[in-house]
Amino acid sequence: MQLGVYVSLAVYFAVMLGIGLYSYLKTKNDVSGFMLGGRSLSPSVTALSAGASDMSGWMLMGLPGAMYLSGLGNVWIAVGLSVGAYLNYLTVAPRLRVYTEVAGDAVTIPEFFERRFEDHNHIIRVICAIVIVVFFAIYTTSGVVAGGKLFETSFDMSYQVGVMVTAGVVVAYSAFGGFLAVSTTDFVQGCIMFVALILVPSVALYNLGGIEATQAQIIAIDPSLLSLGGVSTLAIISAASWGLGYFGQPHIIVRFMAIRSVKEMKVARRIGMSWMIVSLIGATMVGIVGLAYISATGASLKDPEAVFIFLSTTLFHPLISGFLLAAILAAIMSTISSQLLVTSSSLTEDLYKTFLRKSASPQELVMVGRLSVVAVAVLAVLLAQDRDSSILSLVSNAWAGFGSAFGPVVLISLFWKRMTRQGALAGIVVGAATVLIWIYGPFTYQGQALSAVIFEIVPGFILSAVAIFVVSLLTRPPSEQMTSTFELMKSELKRQLA
Repeated sequence: MQLGVYVSLAVYFAVMLGIGLYSYLKTKNDVSGFMLGGRSLSPSVTALSAGASDMSGWMLMGLPGAMYLSGLGNVWIAVGLSVGAYLNYLTVAPRLRVYTEVAGDAVTIPEFFERRFEDHNHIIRVICAIVIVVFFAIYTTSGVVAGGKLFETSFDMSYQVGVMVTAGVVVAYSAFGGFLAVSTTDFVQGCIMFVALILVPSVALYNLGGIEATQAQIIAIDPSLLSLGGVSTLAIISAASWGLGYFGQPHIIVRFMAIRSVKEMKVARRIGMSWMIVSLIGATMVGIVGLAYISATGASLKDPEAVFIFLSTTLFHPLISGFLLAAILAAIMSTISSQLLVTSSSLTEDLYKTFLRKSASPQELVMVGRLSVVAVAVLAVLLAQDRDSSILSLVSNAWAGFGSAFGPVVLISLFWKRMTRQGALAGIVVGAATVLIWIYGPFTYQGQALSAVIFEIVPGFILSAVAIFVVSLLTRPPSEQMTSTFELMKSELKRQLA
């Protein structure tokens, strides 16, 4: 059995590395080419790349695990994510694509903030870079943990070996192929994930005797597992508020900056949302149907987050099992590679070039970017040594951090020309600090940690937005140049959409 699985995985790894080599040969050896692919992504690659880099290992392991434990009460996460992603495509994507180009062809989010608010002292850039490194260290760790668990559960390898293999392959194609390799592999990985999330729950349903038999099995376990009720209002708000995070995820919104045309954003939105909705339904069904199957067969499952792995290795021929396990690797690697590249871009453009080597050549910056990919990956491997880390918990912490620190700033900066540099700084600091205090602070409410009462992105996002408006209105209005650039963005957007 293991031979067939290994063959499928070997083919998958070969394809990923081949794409990395192809992208290395095709990518221009300059910063724009390495970090944004020359702003030449097609709508389909933009959509699936954004989706695959977003959904990571939590969609095939974390979300099914949550459904396995708590039932449909967790479906509000999927609802919130779908609404948030749609609004992100509708509001942020077209304006950010135009504004980053108008604002001196900014290639990173911190660079865009600096130019948008004429921050000549680079304060915004430094703070953003710190936020990116801190929260992406947590986010990347979640992917490496998922990879370690996959190899440990499926191949009888040690957790540490799984961590090293996962990180090693991602670094190989990300460091050399850059943004083009990351986006192209994301597209392929998104297709694999899509097929897997339809196939696994469908076959499990068939083996259980259909929908009615599966429903009866779940009711026999606990009728409340199929109910959307019985969940508190705060729990629903916490779950649905995941959608707020989309506006501030650097590894997702950077895809919008790289699409070749604003006119093609509508096509990308339709492809991306179709992919996302079907995939989220599939992930939800994996957890619910997986619970029914394991109960009906008398099997046992130690780790609920491994339910997709269990079904993949139990219900299918080894060659197909290998393909399905590759879907988990695809989810994991697509997100890790995107996060590594964004962190690398920030370290290179926002710290190295800005403060250490202003006169660095494009080739030198690309080399620093590649070395940064390796350095961040090593940090993630070190942080992933705790085998008991929860994938969904790690992702939720980082998601809330970015959503609160950057989300309000990105959203408001694209629509409100009165926003000031001081307002942006206040929003970033207040958002990030609120999340960190909410998670790690020594505060409780009725004996519960604050993060157990309500998801930290809710207070983080709200307080960040309030800080932006209050501080912006209390400080000197933007310069005439800043205002004219804002108006240029609006007129350029209308021209490109005409």
